[in-house]
Amino acid sequence: MRISEIFYSVQGEGSLTGVPSVFVRTSGCNLRCTWCDTPYASWSPEGPDMSLAAILTEVMLHPTRYVVVTGGEPMVAKEIHTFLHQLRDAGKHITIETAGTVQPPALPIDLASLSPKLANSVPSLEKAGAAWLARHQETRLQPAILRQWLEHSRDYQLKFVISSEADLFEAQEVIRSIGIPIPPEKILLMPEGTSLEAMRTRYDLLVKACLTHGYRLSPRLHIELFGNTRGT
Repeated sequence: MRISEIFYSVQGEGSLTGVPSVFVRTSGCNLRCTWCDTPYASWSPEGPDMSLAAILTEVMLHPTRYVVVTGGEPMVAKEIHTFLHQLRDAGKHITIETAGTVQPPALPIDLASLSPKLANSVPSLEKAGAAWLARHQETRLQPAILRQWLEHSRDYQLKFVISSEADLFEAQEVIRSIGIPIPPEKILLMPEGTSLEAMRTRYDLLVKACLTHGYRLSPRLHIELFGNTRGT
C-alpha cells in the first residue's frame, strides 16, 4: 500500500477532537479539490509502498486504540480492505476519513467521517486540466454511496467545508439527497482555510448556522496547535 505518512497526534476534527490517534495517510485520490491541504497525498501523490505488516507494526508502536485511516482517498488504496480487517483483528477503533464516493468496506466502520465535496471544491480548468475537472465534477457527490456509508457504519459524521452562505445551502441539499433522516448533531461544519486568520473569517457564519439548525461546529484543532504542517 502506498503510504504518504504515518504519525501519532491528537485528532483535530470532528466528534473525536482531542483524542490521541495514529493517523495512516494513504497516497492517492480520485478527486482534485482546489483547496486540498494534503496535495502530497492527492494532486502529487508521494510516499513509499509499504507492506501491510510494516504499516501495522508502526501503528502498534503507539499507546492508543484509535486509528484514523485517511488520505487522499483511502478507499482507493490497494489492499485497503485487508488492512481494515487487520486493524479490527488488532482491536483498534477505526475512523475512515473519506469523501464518500467509493462504497464502504464489508466490515462495519467505527466512525465513518464523511466529507462530501461541495462546489467550492471544484478546481479551475487551468489548475486541474480538462480531464480532472470533468472527473471531479462528475464524481464528487454520490448520494446513494453516502447513504450506504451511513447505514453500514457503527457511527458516522458528515463534515462540510464551508466558506460562504451558498455552501450552506448546497450542504443542506446534499443532506436531503441522501434520503434518510440524519440527526442535526451528525452534521459538522468546518471553516475553509489553512490558517487561523482565514478560518476566523468563517466562524460568524458557521456559528449562526449551528444555532439555527442544531448542527455542530468543528474547529480544526491541529491548525490551531501546529499550523498547516505535515505529521500533525
